[in-house]
Amino acid sequence: MAEPMFLEEVDDHGVARLVLNRPEVHNAFNDVLIAELTSALKRLEQDPKVRAVLLAAEGKSFSAGADLNWMKRMAGYSEEENRADARGLAGLMRTLNDLTKPTIALVQGAAYGGGVGLVACCDIAIAATRAGFCLSEVKLGLIPAVISPYVVAAIGARAARRYFVTAERFDAEAALRLGLVQEVVAPEELEAAGRRVLDALLAGGPEAQAAAKRLVRDTAGRPIDDALVEETAKRIAAVRAGAEAREGVSAFLEKRPPAWPGARQG
Repeated sequence: MAEPMFLEEVDDHGVARLVLNRPEVHNAFNDVLIAELTSALKRLEQDPKVRAVLLAAEGKSFSAGADLNWMKRMAGYSEEENRADARGLAGLMRTLNDLTKPTIALVQGAAYGGGVGLVACCDIAIAATRAGFCLSEVKLGLIPAVISPYVVAAIGARAARRYFVTAERFDAEAALRLGLVQEVVAPEELEAAGRRVLDALLAGGPEAQAAAKRLVRDTAGRPIDDALVEETAKRIAAVRAGAEAREGVSAFLEKRPPAWPGARQG
């Protein structure tokens, strides 16, 4: 029986761990992996027990982007077939980016092309010092099209104008400076760093975290005018009236853990 393309498990605290499992091809993705990973993310989104999603990978590389055999097949497709195929990858990126659960990428090795897209789509990205990054598409006569909205949002238009056209490789420290990742740690500390962030996430209210993610998406880049001020006032008023906020405030005042899913007791 063939090895699964990714491994999936959910622990007792509601942390879902998805591990890319094609180390022999540097965790490159093809149409099958894209479809299965998208389906898994959608399923986790609907599971109320899931508090956070962690994306990791087996082997030396995080993800080399598109599988070469898949790319060879695509070369023989018509434009309409290529468009339909591209929608699959675009759908994966959007599903990951729009997930209401907090998402973390643990980048232990090289992330190229679409692998950079996966990192950019996660809320939090932590890289090992040996990780490397490359938007390599132009070297193949291609462009980083479907990942571009997320990568540009992460590193900014100025940096994208360089790395989209040069396909230069940059290291973890450069990724940190660019904003693609938020933390760089020694390889042996990567899992512990992820667990530390997960512990912080599990201390928050799940409904509040989903609302906070929407807040960032809906306010980023907008002018601070009367409409935005009023909208933010309405949002906090609505949240304050909710059961989760009442429980959170009560738990804080009573010096006890809140009674929401995944919260660590004691």
